[in-house]
Amino acid sequence: MNSPTPRHDLTVQNVARVFKPRSIAVVGASADARSFGGFVQANLEKFAYDGAIHLVSRSSSEINGRPCVKTVHDLPEGIDLAVLAIPEAGVLDAVQGLAARACHAAVLFASGYAEAGEEGQAKQAVLARVAQEAGLLLVGPNCMGFTNLAAGVPVTFEPLAPRARETRPGVGVVAQSGFMAANLRDAFLGRGVPVTSVFSTGNEISVCVEDILAHYIADAQTRTITVYAEQIRRPALFLQLAAQARAAGKPIVLLMPGRSARAREAAQSHTGALAGDHATASAQLLREAVVVVESLDELLDVSAILLRYPQPPAGGTGFLTGSGAMKNIALDFADDLGLDLPALTAPTVEKLTAMLPAYAVAENPLDYTTISVRNPAIVGELLLTMLDDAAIGNIVLAIPVGPTVAQKDKAEYIVPTVAKAQKPAVLVLTGDSSPVEPFFLEAIQASGVPLFRSADRALRALRRVAAYGEALQRAARADAAPVAALPLPGAVPPNGLFAEYQGKQWLAQAGVPVPPGALARTVDAAVQVAAEVGYPVVLKAQASALPHKSDVGGVCVGLCDEAALRQAWTQLFASVRQHRPELELDGALVEAMGPRGLELVVGAKRDAEWGPVVLVGLGGIWIEALKDVRLIPADMAEADIVVELGRLKAAVVLQGIRGAAGVDLQAIAKVVALVGAQMRANPQITEIDINPLVAYPVGSVPPVLALDALVVARA
Repeated sequence: MNSPTPRHDLTVQNVARVFKPRSIAVVGASADARSFGGFVQANLEKFAYDGAIHLVSRSSSEINGRPCVKTVHDLPEGIDLAVLAIPEAGVLDAVQGLAARACHAAVLFASGYAEAGEEGQAKQAVLARVAQEAGLLLVGPNCMGFTNLAAGVPVTFEPLAPRARETRPGVGVVAQSGFMAANLRDAFLGRGVPVTSVFSTGNEISVCVEDILAHYIADAQTRTITVYAEQIRRPALFLQLAAQARAAGKPIVLLMPGRSARAREAAQSHTGALAGDHATASAQLLREAVVVVESLDELLDVSAILLRYPQPPAGGTGFLTGSGAMKNIALDFADDLGLDLPALTAPTVEKLTAMLPAYAVAENPLDYTTISVRNPAIVGELLLTMLDDAAIGNIVLAIPVGPTVAQKDKAEYIVPTVAKAQKPAVLVLTGDSSPVEPFFLEAIQASGVPLFRSADRALRALRRVAAYGEALQRAARADAAPVAALPLPGAVPPNGLFAEYQGKQWLAQAGVPVPPGALARTVDAAVQVAAEVGYPVVLKAQASALPHKSDVGGVCVGLCDEAALRQAWTQLFASVRQHRPELELDGALVEAMGPRGLELVVGAKRDAEWGPVVLVGLGGIWIEALKDVRLIPADMAEADIVVELGRLKAAVVLQGIRGAAGVDLQAIAKVVALVGAQMRANPQITEIDINPLVAYPVGSVPPVLALDALVVARA
C-alpha cells in the first residue's frame, strides 16, 4: 500500500512559509539538552533564529528563560511552523490541536507509519486526512526535518554547529532519507561547496520531493538541485518540474536506488514506497536532462561541478598531467567508462607544440613532463589552450599536492588560471589523503574550482557532466511535433492483444515496412495470396489469444509451392487444435518470406506513471540471451536514435564486421521514431513489440522489415 498521494497531482504546494517561518512552536520542548526537543531549541539558538519561538511542554513552565505552555491548544493562532518532537502516540492529538489553532505546517520526526507495515499505513492515512481537511502541511513523518542555511532556520533534531547564513549561490538538497540529507549536507560543506537548504521529506504524507523541487526552482539563490529519492510519487509532475528547471538553467542531479530487486524491496521497507520501473523512469528523466547518477560519489561530485558550470557544452574530456603513468591510467579508465578522450585538432596541436619541450607529445591526454617545476604558470596556459579546442567539452588537471613551496606556486599561478575556464575544469590533487596546506585549500575553495583527490572519481563525474551537456541539446532537438493518431486496427480484444495480422496492418499504415501478405480464412484463399506475393511463403496461425504461435505448431516456413502450402495448412490447424482445442482461429497469415538479415527488436510500453518509452536492440533469441537494448524516450529525434544504436554492445555488428555490410541505421531509427510517435499519439496503445525487425544494408528495398509484431491496447 502506498502512502497517500497529495490532492493535486500536477500542482505543487507553496512551501516558502515552511522554509522561512515567522514563528516556530516546539511541541515536546524539554530542559533535557539531549532530547529531540532540546536539540531543536539549541539549534534555533545557535543559528540566531530571529522569529518568534513558542515552547509546548507538559512538565516545564519555562526552559532557558523561555516560557512554556502546556498544550498546543494554548498556542496563539496562525503559527507558521510547529515541530513535533514527541513520540508517535501523541502525534495525532497534536496535529488535530494544531489544525484547530490554524497552524500552517508541522514537522513530524516520529516513525512507525507507512514504513512499518499495514498498521502504520493506516495511522498515516488518518493523519493525512486530518491534515488535508484542515489545510495543514505536514513534513514527514519519519524525517529529520530541514535546515535553511541561507535564512538561518535549523528545524532538525540533529545537533548542528552554528554557521553564518549562506549568501553565495549554492546547492539545494532534498532527500526522502534524513540520514542521506545530513550526509549530503556535511559532504558538500566539507568540500567548501555552498548549500542553500537541506530538506528531508521522509514518508511524504503531505509535502513531497516535488514541492521542494518547485521551491528550489523558484529560489534565486539555489543554482543546482541535488535529489535523493527512493520513489518519485508524482512522476508526471516531477517531469514537468524538471522541464522547468532545464528552462531555468538549473541542473537536477538525482540518485534513485532501485536498479536491483533487493534495492526495490529495501526502499519499500524504508519509506513505505513501492518502487516503479527504474529503467523506464531513468529514460524519461533523461528526456528532461535530469542527471541520474549511480552512486553517492557521483551525486556529490556531479552536483559540485554543475554548480560551477550549470550549462556544460557537449564534447569529450581533456586530461592534463605531468605524469606519463597517470596519462596511461587515464586512457585505460576512460576506455572502461566509455568516456571520450578525443584527439585534438591540428591548430590546438600546433599551439601546444610551441609551448612544450621537444620531447613532449602534444596530444590528449597530455603529459606536459617536468616543465612546471621551472614555470608553474605554463600549466594553466596549457589547460586553457586545450579547452579552446572544439572537440573538448571539459577537462581534468591531475597534479600532485607537492611540498609547501610547490603548493604556493600552484595556489598563485595554476588555480587562478583554471578558475578562468568557461568549460568545466576540475582539479585533481593526487596523493590520496596527503595533507594540503590550509592556504592552498582556501585558494581552491575561494576560486570555485571543483576539487578531487581521485582521478577516477573526477573522470566518472565528468562522464555524467558530458552526458548532461548532450542531454540539454537532445532535449532541444526532441520531436515534439504533433502526430496524427492512427485508428486502432479493430475493436480491442478482451485481452487487449491484437492478432499479428491486425498489428502489422496498423504498423504498415504508420510507415513501418512489413512483408507482403494477407489473412486467409480458407486454404484456397491462402493459395491465392501466395500466388500474388510469390513463393516461398510463411504460414502463421492468427488469433488474439495466440501471441506465441510457434509453441503450438502455428508457424510453417519455407513453403515453396501450392502443394506444400496446402499440406502445411492442414498440419497447422491440426496442431493448434491439438494444443489449444478451445481456441478459434481468425485464419492464417500468408506472407512472402523475407530475406535473411540482422534481427533487431523494437518495442514500446506505456508505463502507468511515467508514460511511453521505446526499446531497441538485438532481437530474435539474442534479446533473451544478451539483453543488449537501449531504452529511450518516445520523442527522441531520429539523429539521436542513431547515436543510441551506436551505444549498443552489438554496435560493431550493426556497422558491419568480417566483411559483412553494415545495416541501414537511419532506416532502423525511422522505425523507432514511428513507433514512439504512435505511442505518444495513441493513449489507448499500451505496448508494441516488433521482434524481429530485420535490417538490411543501405540501399536495400525495403531497408528493414517487421517479420512479427504485437500491438496491445486498453479498451
